[in-house]
Amino acid sequence: MKAVRVTRKGADRVRSGHLWIFASDVEDRGQAEPGEVVQVLDARGRALGVAHYSSASQITLRMLTREVRAVDREFYRRRLLRALEHRQRVVAESEAYRLVFSEGDQLPGLIVDRYGDYLVMQTLTQGMERVKAELVALLRELVPAKGILERNDAAVREKEQLPLSVSTLAGEVPERVWFEMNGLRFQADLMRGQKTGAYLDQRENYRAAQAYARGNALDCFTYTGGFALHMARRAERVEAVDSSELALEVAEAARKANGLENTQFRQADVFELLAGYVNAGRRYSIIVLDPPAFARSRANLEGAARGYKDINYRALKLLEPGGVLVSCSCSQHVSEAMLLEIIAEAALDAGRTLRVLERRTQARDHPILLTVPETHYLKCLILEVL
Repeated sequence: MKAVRVTRKGADRVRSGHLWIFASDVEDRGQAEPGEVVQVLDARGRALGVAHYSSASQITLRMLTREVRAVDREFYRRRLLRALEHRQRVVAESEAYRLVFSEGDQLPGLIVDRYGDYLVMQTLTQGMERVKAELVALLRELVPAKGILERNDAAVREKEQLPLSVSTLAGEVPERVWFEMNGLRFQADLMRGQKTGAYLDQRENYRAAQAYARGNALDCFTYTGGFALHMARRAERVEAVDSSELALEVAEAARKANGLENTQFRQADVFELLAGYVNAGRRYSIIVLDPPAFARSRANLEGAARGYKDINYRALKLLEPGGVLVSCSCSQHVSEAMLLEIIAEAALDAGRTLRVLERRTQARDHPILLTVPETHYLKCLILEVL
């Protein structure tokens, strides 16, 4: 096994439990090839473990194990089995869920989502791309699936100098599939939808929002209607808004499939719509804000903070006394503390007093690794207007 030597800073990062070593902390790449499994050594030549090597990314090494051992078919098989066992414990009443969550399952760079009889896979690093065929074979062995699709069109692959592609890797996969989640039927566009077709990380938060739903509800950035259709089972009327015509087409199909007549989907710019509703004096009992990531890097944080404050301020102006705000952020660089501060400032500007009802995060099939804070990306706050 080839060796890559890292600086003291890089070694300290690994010893603190993180799985990444950046290019600036690599002293000697040796003869490592793209995607190869390498032994990681500290500056004094002591072994730190084994990692996938990237020749292109700023994240040069992604640790696979602190042991110095072969990373072979059996290694991946055991890691996949452990991931499957975790889902058997934490997933209930859903045919769709995340089967493998990259660093959260100690398989950095690998994403596998299950939609009933079909799997959607992403190999986002040179290391996982190099063993893709072996991973597909293992998934076919361990999971009864009719087909496996690769959604390797994520922009992060370009940082690894990997081509973008969407293709069927095994069996047959339809463009759209139906699945049940929390007693509702949903449709996912596996070929063209966001992420791998649906926002599976919000599955548990959908049920939480449903519990507070009543009166008139507004779901902003609804995508395929996850929050909206859950709230429709308790609210009198639900209005759901998104800018994507394709997403709303999928959401409307799900609305009809569930026989929910009290929900209306409309295409609009959420920022403009909220401003118009504030001027019109509208009132709602519950509002959900689930925007796309406003901060895709630390350089975007200031602008992202303004965006989050703007939509939360306008939502608070629309809520009646006793109303509930469900405010989410999937921006990795926006911490829960930062989101709370932003909403607090918005509440002061809107003249509202808020009580925190719940502080939530991503569903448990997206496990958070304690020493890798990047695995904790989704924040979901539920607050009440007093």
